[in-house]
Amino acid sequence: MQRELNEQIDAKQMNALALAYMGDAVYEVYVRQLLLTKGKIKPNQLHRAATNYVSAKAQASILKELTDQELLTENEISIVKRGRNAKSGTTPKNTDVQTYRHSSAFEALIGYLFLTDQTERMEALLTIIFEQER
Repeated sequence: MQRELNEQIDAKQMNALALAYMGDAVYEVYVRQLLLTKGKIKPNQLHRAATNYVSAKAQASILKELTDQELLTENEISIVKRGRNAKSGTTPKNTDVQTYRHSSAFEALIGYLFLTDQTERMEALLTIIFEQER
């Protein structure tokens, strides 16, 4: 199904906020799967642990780590810049605008990799992220 969907979508031309929308959902699933495989089964435990990965502050921090370690390709950096510069028209509730934009940039990257069938690359980056304690 994913391949059929991806054939209908040109992610390279897609709005950065649409990529972030997809990336948010995909990343959330990966985080939940990770936490379940680590044996965290109590709902309160799951929620608290998940925020270490999925909050805007956490995602902005993750993006900074990826860029500081120079782990992103030129194309991925281009997607990140598109995501960071996209104007959402909303103001973030629990964080500052800069953190929110960097979080959206990270989500756009994940969405782009997912929608372009670069799941191995996406999983490699996520593995790096998940190996670092949060």
